[in-house]
Amino acid sequence: MRGEDVFYEINDENVRELRKRYNKIRRWVIADFLRRSGRRYPEKTALIFNHPDGREIRLTYSELDKMANKVANALLNLGIKKYDRVAILAHNTLHHVLTIFGCAKAGAIYLGLNYLMYGKDLAYCINHSEAKVLIVEDALFERIEPAMDQLKTVDTFLWSNQGVGVEGEGRWESFDDFFDGESDTEPDTILNIEDPVQMTYTSGTESLPKCVVHTNESLIAQYVGCIVDGEYTANDIMLNTMPIYHCAQRDVFMMPIFYVGGTNVMMTEPNLDLMLEYIDRYKPTMLFLAPTVWIGLLRHPDIDKYDLQSLRKCYYGASIFPEEPLKELMEKLPQARFFQYYGQTELAPYHTVANHEEILEYTKTAGRSGLNLESRLENDEHEEIAEIGVPGEITARGPHVMLMYYKDPEKTEEAFKCGWFHSGDIAVKYRESYFEIVDRKKDMIKTGGENVSSREVEEVIYKHPDVWEVAVIGLPHEKWIEAVTAIVVPKPGKTINPEEIIEFCRKELSPYKVPKGVIVLKPEDLPKTPSGKIMKRELRKIFKDYYSA
Repeated sequence: MRGEDVFYEINDENVRELRKRYNKIRRWVIADFLRRSGRRYPEKTALIFNHPDGREIRLTYSELDKMANKVANALLNLGIKKYDRVAILAHNTLHHVLTIFGCAKAGAIYLGLNYLMYGKDLAYCINHSEAKVLIVEDALFERIEPAMDQLKTVDTFLWSNQGVGVEGEGRWESFDDFFDGESDTEPDTILNIEDPVQMTYTSGTESLPKCVVHTNESLIAQYVGCIVDGEYTANDIMLNTMPIYHCAQRDVFMMPIFYVGGTNVMMTEPNLDLMLEYIDRYKPTMLFLAPTVWIGLLRHPDIDKYDLQSLRKCYYGASIFPEEPLKELMEKLPQARFFQYYGQTELAPYHTVANHEEILEYTKTAGRSGLNLESRLENDEHEEIAEIGVPGEITARGPHVMLMYYKDPEKTEEAFKCGWFHSGDIAVKYRESYFEIVDRKKDMIKTGGENVSSREVEEVIYKHPDVWEVAVIGLPHEKWIEAVTAIVVPKPGKTINPEEIIEFCRKELSPYKVPKGVIVLKPEDLPKTPSGKIMKRELRKIFKDYYSA
């Protein structure tokens, strides 16, 4: 150890030495959230989780912190070293929350796996990340079972028993047994703000997902922004309905609420019937849903049977919210303030935010940069676009930005070109500092040499009184190269005539923007992610031969 001279000079070597020497005194890491909130609110409920076996589990911050310590000590005693990856395939369960904090306390990197993936896709993420530990919920075992022989890096297989009647055999060990006998004291680990703590695989547009790596610094900077911009307080109760393997629910809501000392109520998955019951029972003040899920809740036949007055802050993101149903929702919940988040996994994830007053002023707003980010628009030459109304790629820089795409230096360099993170999304400024997202780049349709924003067409179709949901995509066409095509789901009890939708669009859209075809689907046939986002990529695959048939 260096002598006392480290106190007399400020240079890189001394700063590193002092940070190491006094790490535990001044550290600022995710591993400390539960303990710190527990000291501020010793008897406060941190987490409410209804186990499938019928038990309602309520844990104070102190109780949850001790359980997370047990998981961390079990990982360390297993031989897990700093930055080793721990993967989990699970719904929103207590075990999932414990894995997130157990990894953070042990210095391991948490990897939440998309539970819509199956077989070889899961194997790719597990192998690519080089995960040493795999935790699988019993209800999801069938998704990983076909790929078990393909897993090359996993040494330890843990079974998260949620009581569905499937039991792990052979190489599998019970997750409860794994940590049950461990010490509940804080593990003696050296943790730093710059340490990587989380990996997330993006769905992306490529055949193979990219692996985003985030640090304590990027995540906490984002959490602080959420707390300020989203108006979170220690008195809030957050109902977590969307999947926490996804960064939106996990890192924009659940984790910041643990940070600020509020209460998280967990729903296993976003079931609309149960969601209404939970709102009535637990009186949450906060709710985040993707627009398609909000629309489903709004049009639920039993919505008026439940008390929704506790909802004071309602959030949406993950995709664009059509104007007509948004206005309808605001009228249904007049006591609530609404917030829109826009972002990407690479930004931890929120980029811009619009508050209630800004949404009332302009419903299509994406707001302005988050508290700890800068944003600008760029043209194809990476020059800044300052003019109002001129479209360009929205870019960002600041402490939210990911560390890297794991094992992908080329895509990392491409994303960080010219000193800004490039989102791949098209936006305009509608006034100084305020943005409107025109479209995801991949959702821009090039038809007959003209660019068409799928969002613009969707906004028009949503005005039709019989339409519940719509997705507009470009499909291969001999004449138009890409033909504007509307995939439409009617409201319950309604029928839709495709020609009627086309005529409806002709009244508001330029001729080249009017759909060349309309496909009517049942609600259950519209492919969606667990976060409620319509999977346009899947629709393009399903209907790729629509105009050639």
